[in-house]
Amino acid sequence: MAQDYRLMIDLVMNHVSSKSPWFKGFLEGDKRYRDYFIVSDNKIEMPEVFRPRETPLFTGFNTAMGKKYVWTTFSADQVDLNYKNPEVLLEIVDVFLFYLSQGAEIIRLDAVGYIWKEAHTRCVNLSKTHQIVKLLRRILEYVAPYALILTEANFPYKDNISYFGEGHEANMVYQFSLPPLVLDAFARHDTGHIQEETNKTRQDLLFFDFLASHDGIGLSGARGILDDKELLTLVEMAKAHGGLISYELKDGTEVPYELNISYFDAVNDPGQASDPLAVKRFIASQAVMLALKGVPGIYIHSLLGSRNYYRGVRETGIKRMINREKIPVDVIDRTLSDVRSLRHQVFSGYLHLLNVRKKISSFHPAGTREVLNIDKRLLTIVRQYRGKAVRVVINVSKDIIFLPEYQGNFDLISCKAFEGKVPPYGVFFLTTNIKDPSETGPCNKDIPNRSVSGLFEEKEIAL
Repeated sequence: MAQDYRLMIDLVMNHVSSKSPWFKGFLEGDKRYRDYFIVSDNKIEMPEVFRPRETPLFTGFNTAMGKKYVWTTFSADQVDLNYKNPEVLLEIVDVFLFYLSQGAEIIRLDAVGYIWKEAHTRCVNLSKTHQIVKLLRRILEYVAPYALILTEANFPYKDNISYFGEGHEANMVYQFSLPPLVLDAFARHDTGHIQEETNKTRQDLLFFDFLASHDGIGLSGARGILDDKELLTLVEMAKAHGGLISYELKDGTEVPYELNISYFDAVNDPGQASDPLAVKRFIASQAVMLALKGVPGIYIHSLLGSRNYYRGVRETGIKRMINREKIPVDVIDRTLSDVRSLRHQVFSGYLHLLNVRKKISSFHPAGTREVLNIDKRLLTIVRQYRGKAVRVVINVSKDIIFLPEYQGNFDLISCKAFEGKVPPYGVFFLTTNIKDPSETGPCNKDIPNRSVSGLFEEKEIAL
């Protein structure tokens, strides 16, 4: 597979399955695994420990040594590893090297902030955690200098970007603030927070930009950017749109941690399913991610326009199943072939946007970006790379906004001259250099001559 694709492989560092050979060995009394886990003879309460769950920190297991309680940060079936045992670190380094030997070019460090535990601390983002990330980076630079480390640390912005270190830890970091900030922009028809945070971010930092994943829409990354009232607005909007809320315990109090909802339903009210702007609004939200500097990560259910999957929640009792539907291939084929279906309209619009974007060199992750504060209802970003530039204009409101100063620019999405107005939820990639074939490459005949703004007009959506 590595011969045909650039692979990102997930290295789950914090925990293993309770059904894994390592933990089974521990349960059976195998001395090798005795210190692989954090174990107590009694059930311990440690309220100072930060964790995005309401479940007990220690889970009881029957072992060959009797009843033991084992540290489980996330759930009873995910058992935390004990990095104070050097053998555990060596085992993980061995897995790290194995992934690289199989052709991985990006190693994603899952839940990395939780790996080191110290008594009387919050047990997240501790200095020894950063030292372990530095160690992996040194190994990477020696054996696979072409590869990258990506840290997945769902914490407030300052803690998240701390994994860049001084340039000796992660090469790339998840942009956890982005999903709630984009949702906030569409909820309030105001891109102010995105503009401000983008302008504050150093140009040399590389982010993995995403809006949705197999988890929910985390709120931690936006704390300190959005105030409590704005966060509560997102929580209430998610509920109104049929979503669920997951909580964390903070000083003994439940605090909203995650919105469990499909991103399509997060930006659109399911009660207004026939809204002709629904698909355009969703595509515009995704265009924000594609416009920002970084590497975009697209969740399959966003690409397919999936809705809230309540059956999965009912059958499992797991809130995150609302955005984890397993769809039979024949169902996908059938709905994507139906031009009236929601999936077809989302997929075709998204795919067109991606096909255009990948032909524009200005979007290169090593390029630069400049946010223009023209109108709070617009996100206007100039992306540049090696002397070439594209101006992205995205309307996060249902208003028509006039931009006469850009009239006559060439839109690389519709392959037409920009008429000076941005329709509701309109998306434009504008250039002024229409005589340079390398600047107008997306408008070659192999790309359909259609616009994201006009793809879905006057069509009834079959849900």
